Amino acid sequence: MQFRTMLGIAVVVCLYFTPTFFDRVVLPVTAPYLPGAKVPPPGVEAAPSPLGKPPASTGSTAFVLQESPKAGQTLVAYDPCRPVHYVVRPDNALPGGDGLINEAVAAVSRASGLQFVYDGTTTEAPADQRQAFQPERYGKRWAPVLIAWSSPAETPELAGNVAGLGGSGYATAPGQPLVLAAGQISLDAPDLAGIMASRPDGAAEVRAIIMHELGHVLGLAHVNDPSQLMYAENKGVQDFAAGDRAGLALLGAGPCVPQL
Repeated sequence: MQFRTMLGIAVVVCLYFTPTFFDRVVLPVTAPYLPGAKVPPPGVEAAPSPLGKPPASTGSTAFVLQESPKAGQTLVAYDPCRPVHYVVRPDNALPGGDGLINEAVAAVSRASGLQFVYDGTTTEAPADQRQAFQPERYGKRWAPVLIAWSSPAETPELAGNVAGLGGSGYATAPGQPLVLAAGQISLDAPDLAGIMASRPDGAAEVRAIIMHELGHVLGLAHVNDPSQLMYAENKGVQDFAAGDRAGLALLGAGPCVPQL
């Protein structure tokens, strides 16, 4: 997903694409876990029931879920019986950027009921083909969501007026539904610094961009309703609206899959 912005005007343009951060279908090993395995042992941190509860739906239908690649599955979401871990790559971070990320994560957690856990900073760089399992870096579990302050020099897809990219890969066990894992967000630090410096509400706009990308990470696509934060050409919306919240509540009620 791309979040585009044109400095100096209040229009944000965002284009959606299917992420390719890692091989889309990952078949986990069965017990016992073997050294050198390409996937974590199944059931890491899996609780017997969801860790949080999504708020009641707003009743809005102004949301679109990302298309499922598996026939018969209409919703692909993170496992609500496990925390969604995330890390931040702080290189090129904006002043106050940590606070904006914290606020954006808190907003998406409230709207979805998913429980997020901050694992601190990382040196991992964003990558189109991100590895979903990095035991040397993150231990024997799925890699956390990576939020990286980046630049067009490092992430060419941020060139021009693209201010952010976000999405998740997915994993599956035999006979089980697809589950999102190892999401990633790349933020164009130079563009966002320009927004912060040039607009009275620049911090709120940057926070909204991070929230938008987190919406993509959790499984929302773009909508045609300009009153929603997930609209592709955002004209000043700085918070999740009724449709965004309805979609996130649905995504927070996905299946628990301890087999992964």
